Amino acid sequence: MTTWEYATVPLMVHATKQILDNWGRDGWELVNVLAMPAAGPAATVGNEMIQAPSVNLVAYFKRPLGDSL
Repeated sequence: MTTWEYATVPLMVHATKQILDNWGRDGWELVNVLAMPAAGPAATVGNEMIQAPSVNLVAYFKRPLGDSL
């Protein structure tokens, strides 16, 4: 039976391919990417503070554990 280890990795939009390729070279398989809502930069419009929407990308990887049966 295969046992797995997992990793959670934040992705930067400008370097997504490089990050995924590096983890893949180390034997990690991409399982999923989730977009997590986050607060972006704030701006003041009149007397009101407006928070721009933003997204954080998180990659989930797995690979067989070294001692798999």
